[in-house]
Amino acid sequence: MKRDIISVRDLESDLDQILSMALDLKSGKLKKENALKGKTLAMIFEKPSTRTRVSFEVGMAQLGGHALYLSPRDLQIGRGETIADTAKVLSRYVDAIMYRAFSHEMMIELARNATVPVINGLDDLEHPCQIVADLLTVKEKKGKLKGIKMAYVGDGNNVCNSLLLGAAIVGMDFVAACPDGYKPNEKIVADAISIAKRNKCISMVISDPHDAVKNADVVYTDVWTSMGQEKEAEEREKVFAPYQVNSKLLANAKDDCIVMHCLPAHRGHEITDEVIDGDQSVVFDQAENRLHAQQAILLRVIR
Repeated sequence: MKRDIISVRDLESDLDQILSMALDLKSGKLKKENALKGKTLAMIFEKPSTRTRVSFEVGMAQLGGHALYLSPRDLQIGRGETIADTAKVLSRYVDAIMYRAFSHEMMIELARNATVPVINGLDDLEHPCQIVADLLTVKEKKGKLKGIKMAYVGDGNNVCNSLLLGAAIVGMDFVAACPDGYKPNEKIVADAISIAKRNKCISMVISDPHDAVKNADVVYTDVWTSMGQEKEAEEREKVFAPYQVNSKLLANAKDDCIVMHCLPAHRGHEITDEVIDGDQSVVFDQAENRLHAQQAILLRVIR
């Protein structure tokens, strides 16, 4: 039976093992050569991405497989072919599909009709691959996940949604500070609170960024305006101005806190140059970990 990774919840049963595998792949303890020899990953990109494309493409190459980049211009979906038919056709050629989509509904439709595993490379609801890399980075830097407090500051977007779930699953305290009207998905918040209760950790969404980062081990932010929201950029900059991650905000966190950002960063907006280039920033280690995290995911889903 095929395994899809559409939500962080699809990783709930073995997230700890995937993180351990990613660490072993990174250290060289687990060998990569020819692990996926002869296997092909189709990568559908409705939205461009530096990290997602390069990490999956290099990741497959290092594992001995092949990655095929496909934009809407390369596929007949750009001319009206249904996503269902596309899924059925690609399933006859490749061993797995990574889809970076505008719409979660389209992600579900692709997975429903594909007979090979589908990996969510980002949609408008979640970004599970990013969160595996994020948790890998925290584990690497802090030595553990349980008992760690992560504060997320900014837009309650797809990354925030997936962080809520991921933190709850691994037993990490998570507090998101988002302005009214820009809170994360209500159902995901409810699910995260339920999982957190079961795992004896905290999951909550508030409005005050200073309260959120108080005594935090990790401070995380993301862009205020995602792709497709450009018309809202001016309004969003006004709303999110108090949510900038700067040295004043960081003063509320622990002295040894680390700063994370999934990139690309809009410097001077959601984060200052001083912080992203400072000693507490781990954003480029975090970006590198996309490679190792996704290789672990690929090895779990491709047979």
